[in-house]
Amino acid sequence: MPSKTIQRAPKRTAPAAKTTIADVAREAGVSKATVSRFLNHGDKLLSADIASRVEAAISSLRYTPSPMAQSLKRGKSGLIGLVVADVTNPYSVAVLRGVETACREAGYLVILFNISNDREREQEAIAALSSYQVEGFILNTSGYMASKSRQPNHYGKPAVLVDRRHADMQEDFVSLDNASAMTMAVDHLLEAGYRELLFVTQPLSNVSSRIERETAFRNCIAGRASKASGATHENAEDDVEALEQALRKLGKRPSRRPAIITGNAVMTLRVAGVAARLGWQLGKDIGLIGFDDAEWAPLIGPGITTIAQPTDELGRMAARCLIERIEGIDLPPRQILLSGRLTPRGSTMPE
Repeated sequence: MPSKTIQRAPKRTAPAAKTTIADVAREAGVSKATVSRFLNHGDKLLSADIASRVEAAISSLRYTPSPMAQSLKRGKSGLIGLVVADVTNPYSVAVLRGVETACREAGYLVILFNISNDREREQEAIAALSSYQVEGFILNTSGYMASKSRQPNHYGKPAVLVDRRHADMQEDFVSLDNASAMTMAVDHLLEAGYRELLFVTQPLSNVSSRIERETAFRNCIAGRASKASGATHENAEDDVEALEQALRKLGKRPSRRPAIITGNAVMTLRVAGVAARLGWQLGKDIGLIGFDDAEWAPLIGPGITTIAQPTDELGRMAARCLIERIEGIDLPPRQILLSGRLTPRGSTMPE
């Protein structure tokens, strides 16, 4: 009868225990307090011989101290919390790059929390980041919780707002100058011969940047009533039918040279898609200019004219303002508005 071979499962080996300060102290023949002093102050508080022994023990045991534990002992975590409304929005990603660059240059790390446009999660995000001992917050959110309570809770930490104001805000605020940017967009269209204008935006929903742009659009039209007329269309996500109806209505007056201004890159792409389905040529059948200069803007049709936001500088400025607050600057809340930049392309071709 053939013999059976029984295969035994390999024995599981327990993971190697993490080297501790106690191990280093034992190896160097010193106390744990001495090792701690070396980690926090180098050889400044120790004799050359003892510092050398501790350093050799750390190298021999390959000991890696916890950055969080070290920073908390010094009373600082070196962490900054960034809360954004929608990380899929190109604007948020671009601002994040600027924030990270400025923080890295100043020796800080960024922890990102995306609330996916769920305003109810805003305070949850701040609470979660606070548990990581962040030293301050950069908020690109609607301030919904603040508007409900009128007492935004930042757990005693400084905060800087980007792009979106909060109700009764007492924080530094960094944003595009929306009024001047909208004026730039409207005047560009008028100079190119467009007379029937439509501002297409995501639902205003108490989002300050959307409201500011829509208000500026209405003011521009009112001040140029002899040259142009205009209307606003708020387009909910996935409501392509309503957007198509708005565009068809606009396109019924070709003699007035219709044109669209979009509130951000999300809406620009949505409008360009509907225009393509209608068989319209940008710059010929309809004009199009959008806020935010996405990397794909030059590639669609004849190229889409944009109002580029200084996103990198917005992120850098927000980080610098927050770091100044963290490091003790005491000033009244600041409002910093940066200028946009017009980038003309074929979608607003002159007559």
